[in-house]
Amino acid sequence: MASRPTLSERTTEQIREVLAGRRRGVRSTLLFAGPAVIASIAYMDPGNFATNIQAGARYGYALLWVVLMANLIAMLFQALSAKLGIATGRNLAEMCRDRFPRPVRLAMWIVSEIAAMATDLAEFLGGAIGLSLLFGMPLLGGMTVTAIVTYGILLFERRGFRPIELVIGALVAIIGLCYVVELVIAPVDWAQAARGVVVPSMPDGAAMIIAVGIIGATVMPHALYLHSGLTQGRVPGRDEGEKRKLVRFSNRECVAALSLAGAVNMAMVMMAAAAFHAGHAEVAEIATAYHTLTPLLGGAASGMFLLSLMASGISSSAVGTMAGQMIMQGFVGFRIPIWLRRLVTMAPAFVVVLMGTNPTDALVYSQVVLSFALPIPMVALVMFTRNRDIMGGFANGRLTDFAAIAGTVAVLCLNAVLLLDVFGVPILGSP
Repeated sequence: MASRPTLSERTTEQIREVLAGRRRGVRSTLLFAGPAVIASIAYMDPGNFATNIQAGARYGYALLWVVLMANLIAMLFQALSAKLGIATGRNLAEMCRDRFPRPVRLAMWIVSEIAAMATDLAEFLGGAIGLSLLFGMPLLGGMTVTAIVTYGILLFERRGFRPIELVIGALVAIIGLCYVVELVIAPVDWAQAARGVVVPSMPDGAAMIIAVGIIGATVMPHALYLHSGLTQGRVPGRDEGEKRKLVRFSNRECVAALSLAGAVNMAMVMMAAAAFHAGHAEVAEIATAYHTLTPLLGGAASGMFLLSLMASGISSSAVGTMAGQMIMQGFVGFRIPIWLRRLVTMAPAFVVVLMGTNPTDALVYSQVVLSFALPIPMVALVMFTRNRDIMGGFANGRLTDFAAIAGTVAVLCLNAVLLLDVFGVPILGSP
């Protein structure tokens, strides 16, 4: 007796019907949702919680435009990453291995591995902090539970692409719903929030550093590698026509998923601005934010905050492990068991806690590391997607090419500002 098709196999068959023009409608469109949803969790990870709380508490709504700018850059580059995977059947790390000299690709791999570990540090600590605060357990206990749950989620990957997409999608939905509730509870000044979104301002040099942290926490190196890998073999296009349809559906999904991620990030800043800016501008840590929220906005607000933090930490930690495995396999052709990869990537988080380092400070510093690693995949992605020898008819148009180069230059300039701050050079007149 023939075995029953798996969920992923049934999804593939239905997508083939859509590509052939035999199936239409909203439900058909949802079949293509998955890769960008998984990638979007990188834009709602605990590193975002740390930087967004600082931005809202210290500067109110003034830095919302930075969140918008970062999200637009992320949307463009995730779409480019997805297009690379669809058009070439290769992911970004594999393309780097194929196209760059050995010393260059080894250096890129090392930097990308460091970025993956910095990413996992933020994600793993976030889930652990949430569990620790909610259930009153030691931070190490929260880390252990987070590790077990994350590994359990990763096991779904063995069943094909669809189950892991649905699990991560459910956790993304939880994060989004939590922040809908937060915005209903928090006394947001919507006029000031709207002004903060559309009117750029930079109050002082410290605000510039937080802005760079927001960029580092929003546009994620590992997500750029991951998205191309998620699309390269999901349902491969059999001819140029099918690939063009896949790219169109992918672009729509990128806009939808990254718009949700951007809205969640803005909601984080607005919640912090509404709750803390007027009388608690010094709030900069996740634990402090939780304990301060309870008397200010009530237990429901603080509970939603922790629930979203746990969903964020657990899901983004699983996605970070997937990305790390893809980076290693793509650059050096080496794959290790998922449990070992999970162990390696979470080791820095245990070291940080055992050393007594402040967890929120570690989250913020991890975003700084990511902002320095980010230009590497961004530059590589622009180089590949504008090259007609690689992309054929899918190469970037002039407008897309200009926007991608401008986004890369903007990130490089912001990183230069951060370097100046590290070496003690005054920024915008700051002492």
